[in-house]
Amino acid sequence: MRPTGPLHLGHLVGALDNWVKLQDTHDCYFAIVDWHALTTDYADPSGLRGFVREVALDWLAAGVDPERSTVFVQSEVKEHAELHLLLSMIVPLPWLERVPTYKEQQEQLREKDLNTYGFLGYPLLQAADILAYRPAAVPVGEDQVPHLELCREIARRFNHLYGEVFPEPQALLTKAPRLPGTDGRKMSKSYGNAIFLSDPPEVVGGKIDAMLTDPARTHRHIPGNPEICPVFATHKIVSSEETVSWAAHGCRTAEIGCRDCKRRLKESLASLIGPIAERRARLAADPASIDRILDEGAAKARESAGATLALVRKAMGLGR
Repeated sequence: MRPTGPLHLGHLVGALDNWVKLQDTHDCYFAIVDWHALTTDYADPSGLRGFVREVALDWLAAGVDPERSTVFVQSEVKEHAELHLLLSMIVPLPWLERVPTYKEQQEQLREKDLNTYGFLGYPLLQAADILAYRPAAVPVGEDQVPHLELCREIARRFNHLYGEVFPEPQALLTKAPRLPGTDGRKMSKSYGNAIFLSDPPEVVGGKIDAMLTDPARTHRHIPGNPEICPVFATHKIVSSEETVSWAAHGCRTAEIGCRDCKRRLKESLASLIGPIAERRARLAADPASIDRILDEGAAKARESAGATLALVRKAMGLGR
């Protein structure tokens, strides 16, 4: 994940919950990719170090376990940069220009000057992040499959030129439910509609109170349509089946009001985020432990990536 700000509920249900489960079945590497943050935010990196720590806190509080997984900061493993450089020698420029998000993000982020090699080349750096560990699989959502396919193409090209070094990592597709923000759009920090994992209960409650509902349900006695209500859409992702059924029936029959529905959503979120917030507070009170976890993770990552780079250098005829 890029450390561009605090993590929100969408990150939890869309990625972190799955990452935590993968630790039971896979040898996992989780990188906070601070170089990637610079591809769009290079002009003002003042908050970058703080965001790195915030992401680390959110990950650990959500259940990423450094005893079972390797957790590290990208820029502390220089092998990523070396592999990125070496792969850049063999990757045709059109491969990077055809990545769907390249022009999309340039359009969406017009206020930023993204006519840089760093932005054009970020999918190649992403491939280096992956291939440095020669993984069998990478957990991705469907929107990230084109990036992983580029990574696989790069691995194939390298192997064709220099011999078999890299496996072609498979997409470990994960269901990423579309969690609405408080205004009904996709939850995003940039939209100002996010519920953050670090938000205290009173802030979460205030955001739920402000959430949009069915606009046609202007009075308590008017039946509503839960399928167009962001509050109900959030219930379907974070609440129990019993609560989802209660909310759907109550809304359609006007047996409950929007305030009732929001009150139950606050309870569901308290059950989900509350334990994370408690763990986060304990971790934040011991910053030395975070440093130790990231230091140990970087050392493990360097050892693994270093073994890969030794193979790459030999295959490419580098060194003496």
